[in-house]
Amino acid sequence: MSEFINTKIKRGVIKKPTFFKAIKLLIFCLGIIPLISPAIIIRHDISAEKYDASASDFPPLATLYSIGVHGTLIHPEWVVTAAHAVFCLQPGQKIKVGNEIATVANRYSYPEYILGEKHDIALVKLNKPVMSVEPVALFEQNTEKGMVTWFIGAGGTGTGLEGETVGFEENKGKLRKAQNKIVEVRASDIVFKFEEGSNGLPLEGVSGNGDSGGPAYVQDESGYTLLGVSSRTGSWDEGHSDYGGGEYNAGEYGVTEFYTRISFYTDWIGQVISATSESMRKQISTHDAFLHPGMEVENMPQLCNAIEIK
Repeated sequence: MSEFINTKIKRGVIKKPTFFKAIKLLIFCLGIIPLISPAIIIRHDISAEKYDASASDFPPLATLYSIGVHGTLIHPEWVVTAAHAVFCLQPGQKIKVGNEIATVANRYSYPEYILGEKHDIALVKLNKPVMSVEPVALFEQNTEKGMVTWFIGAGGTGTGLEGETVGFEENKGKLRKAQNKIVEVRASDIVFKFEEGSNGLPLEGVSGNGDSGGPAYVQDESGYTLLGVSSRTGSWDEGHSDYGGGEYNAGEYGVTEFYTRISFYTDWIGQVISATSESMRKQISTHDAFLHPGMEVENMPQLCNAIEIK
């Protein structure tokens, strides 16, 4: 993934940009688009229109930045996302939950998280409850293996033959959803594999370049249930999956994806949400921004302003 980012940095050099182009260049060169833009990559042999989605397909979806990084409303005042996606979520930052604009009060990431590794989960506290959306339920059992879940996102897109070929700007915020089956369960992760042809589900798909903090969820007559939070591809995982996938690029057929396993973190989530003071929350979390390679502290205010939900 770092090699991919470096390639993009080299290609991103232009001369005498306008202010708008300078902002885009800043985002581009910092590696944000390839690292976390939540593309939904689809089958090449199924009509793309069948993957089209709307906000009503998953009402608790939160959008953290204008480039489309996501989270999920799990409580009227709390959104769960990936820790690697919180770099701009300072108090006062605007995000979107359902059709509401909400304001961030604070963020709390799992204390053992290291960028690019497991334990990739964070909670975002809002400054007031979101009342127009029903929060999702959390999956608390240990029976995830073999379950078919949905992904949803508004980044770029592409097919399993080539990975992401349409960027977030060209996509213009269009939502897509895709299915995938949990093929492996680890202590703190659930694992998916992008299968081709008859081996895949009717609307088989995965997230694209990197990951977004978006949901892996199921729906039944009782509502929506969250099983996972988009974390990383198999190529990021040192041990790789028992199902392979580390030798494939993000979004290609055969790649594996790791989602943070919600059932492993329900106790921690409950402790953070129920804590009665800020000092208690700080004892069981970290406020690290987890800046990605190429991000410099002095550039973050400009960057965060450029990608903030307006």
